[in-house]
Amino acid sequence: MTTNFNRRKFIRTAAITGVGAGLLGSLRPLYGMGKQRPADTIRIGIIGLDTTHAIAFTKAFNNPVPVAGLEGMKVMAAFPQTSPDIAMNQKRLPGFTEEVKKMGVEIVDSIDVLLTKVDVVLLESNDGRPHLAQALPVLKAGKKIFIDKPLAASLADGITIFETAKKYQAAVFSASSLRFMESAEKIVKDGAIGKVLGADTYSPAAIEKTHPDLFWYGIHGVETLYTVMGTGCNTVTRFNTPDTDVVVGMWGDERIGTFRGTRSGPDDFGGRVFGEKGSMVLGPFKGYELLLQQIANFFRTGVSPVKPEETLEILAFMEAAEESKRRQGAPVKLEEVEGRITNYELRITDLCGDGKHNPQFTIRHP
Repeated sequence: MTTNFNRRKFIRTAAITGVGAGLLGSLRPLYGMGKQRPADTIRIGIIGLDTTHAIAFTKAFNNPVPVAGLEGMKVMAAFPQTSPDIAMNQKRLPGFTEEVKKMGVEIVDSIDVLLTKVDVVLLESNDGRPHLAQALPVLKAGKKIFIDKPLAASLADGITIFETAKKYQAAVFSASSLRFMESAEKIVKDGAIGKVLGADTYSPAAIEKTHPDLFWYGIHGVETLYTVMGTGCNTVTRFNTPDTDVVVGMWGDERIGTFRGTRSGPDDFGGRVFGEKGSMVLGPFKGYELLLQQIANFFRTGVSPVKPEETLEILAFMEAAEESKRRQGAPVKLEEVEGRITNYELRITDLCGDGKHNPQFTIRHP
């Protein structure tokens, strides 16, 4: 399948050298499924305690009887960082920090301290804007990092993350948990309906004023769309009302994929995929277990189950949708969005002090 992303030379090189190397990770056997557990515990650190994922993931990894595939790993330390301009996150932080402490997790006051106590990192801040600044010290330390959705709040930051990972030979994996729904796996890996001809997906798409619209929550449904369609979208057209978004993507091979984001009615995730042998429903979403197994495998192998170019094209798709909204529903080519990133220069040393990438976070210890 071809793709139109113009800056993939570094990604192809990264894949060869093992930085986010595609779907091979999903072919590696998981411990707990007939394999001996590692002799030493893999120590996990968490950055950001303002999302329910931080609580759910800690419970899973620190459970005395862990889910199959999570053995030999434990969340040992966490840095409770949150954003000052998102009230919901501010309210969540003290309670979530206490919950994590009760599960035996040490609370530390900086990322630098965290990195001395752990082997791998879960970046769980649900604000994508600081992800670049938060990830930089982890990548410079050469540690594996899972970055919860979205990878970043802009395509430029996403590219910087992968460029930095390549520079320091660190491994990065980012995904929505919906990517690993059983139905999606059957379509993509088992070929249940043959070649995918098109797909319609949906998810809640609540809007947070600090973020481009789909980056906040609509990414769930967009990533589901990419899970079954793959890369290669050329043009995005977005139709928007206060309650609903419909985003239509035209792929280079003339396939069409759509995403419906809802802001009224029940919250639900799913879709339908159309293939050569029939159609198939996507869903239901059953929880985080399958994602956590992929994260655990990534922490052991350093191999991401999602290619960097796909993660980046998802960001480009959402930026194109934002531009289409500004143009009142006019089609926007992904290459136009990608073309804005010109004279690109990696600024590893000064990004952490740049207010654009590192807003003044609040750190509170209840």
